[in-house]
Amino acid sequence: MKTFVVIGLGRFGSAVATELCSLGHEVLAIDADSERVQKMAEQVTHAAAGDAKDPAVLRALGVRNFDCAIVAAGSDVGDSALITLNLKEAGVKQVVCKAQSHVHRKVLEKIGADRVIFPEHEMGLKLAQGLSSSNVLNFIELSDDFSIVELAAPAGWQGQTIRQLDIRVRHHVNVIAVRDRTGELNVAPGGDYAVSQGDRLVVLGRIESINQLHEL
Repeated sequence: MKTFVVIGLGRFGSAVATELCSLGHEVLAIDADSERVQKMAEQVTHAAAGDAKDPAVLRALGVRNFDCAIVAAGSDVGDSALITLNLKEAGVKQVVCKAQSHVHRKVLEKIGADRVIFPEHEMGLKLAQGLSSSNVLNFIELSDDFSIVELAAPAGWQGQTIRQLDIRVRHHVNVIAVRDRTGELNVAPGGDYAVSQGDRLVVLGRIESINQLHEL
């Protein structure tokens, strides 16, 4: 059994904390929002309300005794950076952080984060790798803003390559896989892939961008 502290109980943090606990590990969940803490109290070993940006709070909770800390708190670069710095200075052996951008990642790495992850990106890759064993994917919500959706390729796209369509720039989504009319899956298709009749695209992006794509 390992011991984990999860800071930030949004969707990502709550899911991580709950799963770690269900796997038999000791989990301390921390969030500044007492309501979130109350909701998680029965899902983890310990839950505490507190501001992780305050080193005194982390010391009082004994975070230095945990094997690993996961920083899932918000999207604010300054907040997550300060929490990460506090954890490293407190002596936590391993600190894993959630980042929203490459700049965010660089900041976290500079101040000592042992691992920085992009949940939406990593989920997209894992999902695409597993799609070969499944014929159905409709909608997976990754967060309040992002989702992965399988949809029919617009008729006007047939015969054009992904590069010609410039999907990422024009429609603000990433094509992570294509399922052709036979059901065969092409994971991470390159820019030279030409869209054919019957193709279904697995796209990752902001929900509003995907909704606009649906209208096509």
